[in-house]
Amino acid sequence: MEKVFSLNEMDRIMRIAGAQRVGEDASIKLGEIVEDSGKELISKASFLAKYAGRKTIMKKDILLAVKQLKVNPV
Repeated sequence: MEKVFSLNEMDRIMRIAGAQRVGEDASIKLGEIVEDSGKELISKASFLAKYAGRKTIMKKDILLAVKQLKVNPV
């Protein structure tokens, strides 16, 4: 499977969150988790947009999907 996020992006996110050192395996795992969670969120938002009779996913679809999936946005 092609990676959506680079290791550098994941490393940067962890450093912004306070990590002083980041292992490559941690960057890889975070990328996998972010990608999987993102796919689930977008799938739900897409369903909500279609249910509302739209093809376009809007901000309100994302916010409602976050609420329904009980995800804590940062």
